Amino acid sequence: MTRRELPGIPSRVAAIDEELDDASVEVIARELSRWFATNARDLPWRRTRDPYAIWVSEIMLQQTRVETVENYWSSFLARFPTVHALASADQDAVLQQWSGLGYYRRARLLHRGAKHVHEELGGALPSAAEQLRTIPGIGPYTAGAIASIAFDQRAPLVDGNVARVHSRLAQIEQPREQDAKAAQHWRFVERVLEHGRPRVLAQALMELGATVCTPGNPRCSECPVRRVCRAHASGTQGLIPAVRVKKKSPELHFHALALGHGQRLLLERRPAEGLLAGLWCLPLFERQLQGEPGDLDAQRDALAAAASEQLGVAITLDARPAAAVKHVFTHRVWHLLPWSGRARRAVRTRQRADARNFMWLGESSQPDGGVPSLTRKLLAAVGHGQAGDPTP
Repeated sequence: MTRRELPGIPSRVAAIDEELDDASVEVIARELSRWFATNARDLPWRRTRDPYAIWVSEIMLQQTRVETVENYWSSFLARFPTVHALASADQDAVLQQWSGLGYYRRARLLHRGAKHVHEELGGALPSAAEQLRTIPGIGPYTAGAIASIAFDQRAPLVDGNVARVHSRLAQIEQPREQDAKAAQHWRFVERVLEHGRPRVLAQALMELGATVCTPGNPRCSECPVRRVCRAHASGTQGLIPAVRVKKKSPELHFHALALGHGQRLLLERRPAEGLLAGLWCLPLFERQLQGEPGDLDAQRDALAAAASEQLGVAITLDARPAAAVKHVFTHRVWHLLPWSGRARRAVRTRQRADARNFMWLGESSQPDGGVPSLTRKLLAAVGHGQAGDPTP
């Protein structure tokens, strides 16, 4: 087979073992089609051909478990049933509906992409992967997923599941060539899609990796294509892909302040850039770990002084904090010590360009915008009601 570049796909290819022959690829396509017909999970987004609904599902599924997405996808579409509805909404409404799903940059890019489709493409998603990639937030994988699943186009798509399946089938042993960005995976999928219905085969490849050809302990006895799998034949399926050594994530420490006044709780909107950008959280203050770790009196007094100065009101804090909360981001770990306190008067919420942005939240209200799971974890720690709890 003559190697060729695929539009928008990285061309980083090192010396690898011989690619799977055409007969093996044809067997893979045929057996996967049969297997998927009887083994596919009944997921709600598989019951539609609406490209917008499929687009939403693919964005939600990035770095998120299927079970979690099942709780959000239907409610999100009920709130924003069309590209026009999503494009017309303000960002706070989108983030509010996304609350708890995490990785909020996805929601912002989805919203931005919907505006582009509405304003530049007449409200209709194009069927070709190359055109889909012109939409903000849609990369090679998402473009291939929409084109193949919604439009039955022969558009390759490779996620971690597909890369792992191909790495084992072709016995690719070089760690960097096992990565989903490596071009040989995209060539393989393109070849597979030539032997059947792309919307079936694309989903079957991903399903195989998600349910059978899993990272640890692959269930080879249940695999429909094991007879053409080189790793299975050589007994190396447990070694492919190679285990990656994760770099240690930086760990940061904060005080989190649950400050009340009357029946209201103070929330702060995070800056527009950085982690939890634009979302509503408890006010956070950097925690100094100098001195004796158990000296909570000194930490409480320092926090009370710093918070009073920054908020412009006198506050009192409980004698001791609630249980510490650990929150893990993709490349960061936050350790937070939640404190409950009372303000002698309400903090002014008027926003200035150089000021922190606050709001007072009543017991039965929720903010206009996203409330991350971290906020709910902190509120639970201090025994407060769940602000902005989404209704999936």
